[in-house]
Amino acid sequence: MLIFEKETWSEIYYSLSKNKLRTILTMIGVAWGMFLYVFLLGAAKGVENGFNRIFEGFATNSMFIWAANTGEAYKGYPKGREMSIRLKDVQALKQEIPEIDFIAPRNVSGMFGTEPSSVSRGNITKVYTVYGDYPIVSKVEKKDLIKGRFINQDDINQKRKVAVIGKEVAEQLFKNNEDPIGKNIKISGIYFQVIGVYKISAATMSNESTIYISFDTFQSLYNQGDKIGWMIISIKPQYNVKDVEKKVKSILKERNNVSPTDELAFGGFNFAEEYGKLTGFLSGMQILTWIVGGLTILAGVIAISNILLITVKERTLEIGIRRALGAKPREIKEQILIESVFLTVFSGVIGFIGGVLCLMLVTTLVDDPKAFPFYNPTVNLWNVFAALCLMVTLGLIIGLIPAQKAVQVKPIEALRSE
Repeated sequence: MLIFEKETWSEIYYSLSKNKLRTILTMIGVAWGMFLYVFLLGAAKGVENGFNRIFEGFATNSMFIWAANTGEAYKGYPKGREMSIRLKDVQALKQEIPEIDFIAPRNVSGMFGTEPSSVSRGNITKVYTVYGDYPIVSKVEKKDLIKGRFINQDDINQKRKVAVIGKEVAEQLFKNNEDPIGKNIKISGIYFQVIGVYKISAATMSNESTIYISFDTFQSLYNQGDKIGWMIISIKPQYNVKDVEKKVKSILKERNNVSPTDELAFGGFNFAEEYGKLTGFLSGMQILTWIVGGLTILAGVIAISNILLITVKERTLEIGIRRALGAKPREIKEQILIESVFLTVFSGVIGFIGGVLCLMLVTTLVDDPKAFPFYNPTVNLWNVFAALCLMVTLGLIIGLIPAQKAVQVKPIEALRSE
């Protein structure tokens, strides 16, 4: 075959090296298209991986519900009545809405207008945010424990005074690398035993200066009775969170004598909907990358066709001599097509390597995925293979134009051209 003959590649080298600058500039067009394709596709995947890592362990198909003030007068109750959610409301929601996977009631001091808690150990006193939680909250917000454990059901049943503290809390209250596990700290004047130390590695409403205690103990410590601050409701994957949100608020309104049309009594945040917008945006980024990369590659391949048309014109005499010596039109056409495909693929490989190297550079520069969501930017090999196939196909199709121009050169006219 012509492609495996040494003379073929010698002619390709000779043809392309006659005008190195023109050849290099043409190759840059294709290389730039592949570079953009690889880099943008990898960057989009890196951002997607970054957000997935941030929300790893977080119940994304969930919503937040809290009590506010009524916006309408109803059944003799005035407008502006302060509402509250109680544990019996949580039980009612679990029983009446089968779409719910689980509910995590929560209370907190130090957020949403509540005073932070004074925490001390020895002669060190600090102010921290303290959460009252059930063990099920770990399904919503994954805790990366450095030492010890998180709150369990026995802690709830026995109303143990135990605490899980953040890494920053441990560093501030315990010095000289002292192990906090089993030690006591005083929260709002009451002693608690430290059972775990955590660090932040994913999406969470807290930080490393936060303390977790059991829900029932929190209720007793801060005299909350059976009231909860808010709740996180996780919905089973096959159901729509927005539809369930309407059911939840409807039941809460009915149980608390609130007008069915009152939209202010209970607030909500549909995390699943917002997360869906984010994933949709990331998918749009990838589609845009395919379009931009593909069009840029096409523009580069068209430039290759133009340079080959010029090359054919410059090689009119050479083509005429080859035809006079017995070269078949098919051989002339194959020669031009091989040049077209070679330029296209070689330029594409250079662009691919450049894109990968650039992604590696960006990865080393982004050393804190929590500060900027960018992690492990990879490019699917099938996408690269598809791009290369597209380039070869375009190279063949676009190469047919100068190839057909070459075979149309008549030997006698070519010899006269000089």
